[in-house]
Amino acid sequence: MAPTNREFLERRNRLLGPGNPLFYDEPVHLVRGEGVWLYDADGQRYLDCYNNVPCVGHCHPHVVEALCEQAAKLNTHTRYLHENILDYAEHLLEKFDDSLSRVVLACTGSEANDLALRIATANTGGSGFICTNATYHGNTAAVAQLSSIFEPIGGYGEHIRMVSWPDSYRALHDLSGEQLSDAYADQVRAAIDSFSDAGIPFGGMIVCPIFANEGLPDIPEGYMQKAIGHVHNAGGLYIADEVQAGFGRTGKWWGYEQSGVVPDIVTLGKPMGAGHPISGVVANGKLIDEYRSREMYFNTFGGNPVSSAVAMAVLEVIENEELVDNAATVGDYVFRGFRDLQARHEMIGDIRGAGLFFGIDLVTDRDTKEPAPDKAKTIVNGMRNNGILMSKIGEHGNILKLRPPLCFSKENADVLIETLDKVMVTV
Repeated sequence: MAPTNREFLERRNRLLGPGNPLFYDEPVHLVRGEGVWLYDADGQRYLDCYNNVPCVGHCHPHVVEALCEQAAKLNTHTRYLHENILDYAEHLLEKFDDSLSRVVLACTGSEANDLALRIATANTGGSGFICTNATYHGNTAAVAQLSSIFEPIGGYGEHIRMVSWPDSYRALHDLSGEQLSDAYADQVRAAIDSFSDAGIPFGGMIVCPIFANEGLPDIPEGYMQKAIGHVHNAGGLYIADEVQAGFGRTGKWWGYEQSGVVPDIVTLGKPMGAGHPISGVVANGKLIDEYRSREMYFNTFGGNPVSSAVAMAVLEVIENEELVDNAATVGDYVFRGFRDLQARHEMIGDIRGAGLFFGIDLVTDRDTKEPAPDKAKTIVNGMRNNGILMSKIGEHGNILKLRPPLCFSKENADVLIETLDKVMVTV
């Protein structure tokens, strides 16, 4: 007889520890994936509306074939010459602004953000960095300092400043328009000034360009131009954490394209290998060259022949199946469906996002915009029980988070919208 979920949990807690997080009140025991679908040990099928890591769909045949073929030939570290890493680097860099001309490969988004900070410090001489007050950038000792939703052991260092994320829905001081973008950008300028007052050299600012963990806000027009203008005027660098926003997720190749502000450094991860561990830092060549002149950086597994083959296959699938355009087209279709739901359900205060990345802000009252985290938790678990996987995010834990694979179809969207409507009626 197969073990029950309770038995699995007891074994998991014994081996991994009880603090290891799991989704849902009743965790899902997954055993197989295909396209947008996941299957549990009992054969139950789930529509995956959460996992942006397998961005081209679970177990895509082209990606699996590339992995197996290269793994059968050679896999070693990157201190030997190998064509795969060079072919991939060329193809990847073609997707970026011309100013972003070099790439360093690693294994995880945390490593990429850690390395980005080191590159910024090597070039600016600064150790002071700005992030927002409701974000996450990884789990190394360095980037944990920038992850405001999980306070690191020992607290935050004097070299970190957190500013309000640019929220238009619950706007700062009830401002709007240019006054609102100025107010948020002024916090960045004040943070920079506080570094100067404390005698801490300024290194830069790191943000997800679509503020994904903060809840995918409608960014006040002009905010990024103003905020990054302050950063550059003070000699700092702009690091765009594209670990969630990149590779077509927003209906464009990169999240930073939404604002038109080109970063100095871009970090990549999660969907880069569609589940295989590979990440990267893309930057102006001068920045990477200056860093390498000061420190020898290598990563035993980062960009190895198998990882590079897998990552190349991911790019090829995105291109050949026109998944960036699909994210934009199907994303618009989903948004229209969500707006119809908003007209029927008072708990939906706001809907936002871009491409196939959605945030549904739940409230107890539309006038006061009081967050409704309990409703969000109930709906996430209700959707799981009805065969759809999703999650929640945001400073208040009240925003439904959906980011299905890029191959998500309008037919999949209809299932999502109909099921969400049914679950919301019961809340």
